[in-house]
Amino acid sequence: MQSISILGSTGSIGVSTLDVIARHPDRYRVYALSAHARVAELADQCQRFRPQVAVVGSAAAAAELEALLRASDLATDVAYGPQALCDIAAADGCDMVMAAIVGAAGLASTLAAARAGKKILLANKESLVISGQLLMDAVAANGASLLPIDSEHNAIFQCLPPGYTRSLPAHGVEKILLTASGGPFLTRDVATLGEVTVEEAVAHPKWVMGRKISVDSATMMNKGLEVIEAHWLFGAPADKIEVVIHPQSVIHSMVSYADGSVLAQLGNPDMRTPIANALAYPERIASGVAPLDLAQIAQLSFSQPDFQRFPCLKLAYDALRAGGTLAAILNAANEVAVQAFLDRRIGFRMIDQLIERVMSAIPNRQAADIDALLEQDAAARARAEALISQ
Repeated sequence: MQSISILGSTGSIGVSTLDVIARHPDRYRVYALSAHARVAELADQCQRFRPQVAVVGSAAAAAELEALLRASDLATDVAYGPQALCDIAAADGCDMVMAAIVGAAGLASTLAAARAGKKILLANKESLVISGQLLMDAVAANGASLLPIDSEHNAIFQCLPPGYTRSLPAHGVEKILLTASGGPFLTRDVATLGEVTVEEAVAHPKWVMGRKISVDSATMMNKGLEVIEAHWLFGAPADKIEVVIHPQSVIHSMVSYADGSVLAQLGNPDMRTPIANALAYPERIASGVAPLDLAQIAQLSFSQPDFQRFPCLKLAYDALRAGGTLAAILNAANEVAVQAFLDRRIGFRMIDQLIERVMSAIPNRQAADIDALLEQDAAARARAEALISQ
């Protein structure tokens, strides 16, 4: 029986993780759950899964949650704040951690899990984007393991040979092929993208996701962040990571080998597949996902991304090639820009323009610790907010 802390349990990844766990009560138990502000949903999850600890974002949310749990006669301990997240990520009572908090807010707790030597199921790509070297060093130094949950990176993980050592040449790998659906605006006239509404941007054609990641998919910043994540996970340089548009979202990614072979992982677009793969690795367990019917799909198509349509993707490649803290600056500016778009403060095409201006304005530096990274993150956020307010 393995125990798990789920950071971000009321989000789409957290809900899917609990769905898979519920199918295997003989294998997994929930040690801790966390949510920032969705108190009622978290209370319902606590009632069903009986965690030892539940964490929320504020004292007020903690008081509300405690009242709901006591009314249901649940003995779950309640805590709040960033340190409490780190505590449940590093606790002796948990064997593995699902890191599913969106954005930079998930960085500290993911690092805490790595330093505690946990098995980390990484759904928080920003942790690697912001602090790739720091996180990979912490994993290696403390005997932790890092299993990717993003469908694309999990697909790559499945297509690489067992015992892969983060060196493409050592394993005969030629390049990594990251597939992308292209989002809701793949065929829309580029000249009209300035008119995109929030409702259109969050309506992904294939995946059910949160609002922020749905906008990132529409701009393809999500794929850009995945390029940076792939670099750190698999030791691949930027010119060995190729993005391929694949609207059907059936092939989740591929690995091209020196002998001409290309291995691909296929499946229906459902996050329970990579979650189940990472939970049980190296075993395979049922995920609840319907089997793939290739005859029904009938056709798979591929194309190259257009940087005019998706300038955010180019910005991410630029940040990866530049190194230093530019990826952290990119991510921070994007988080501010996307929230401003969702709040209807800026237009859709202002997202990439704002990010580019922030990347040009904040000096790129080397950062040896999390404090230096968070300084750059804060500076980028402040500059982005100032530009929005002009």
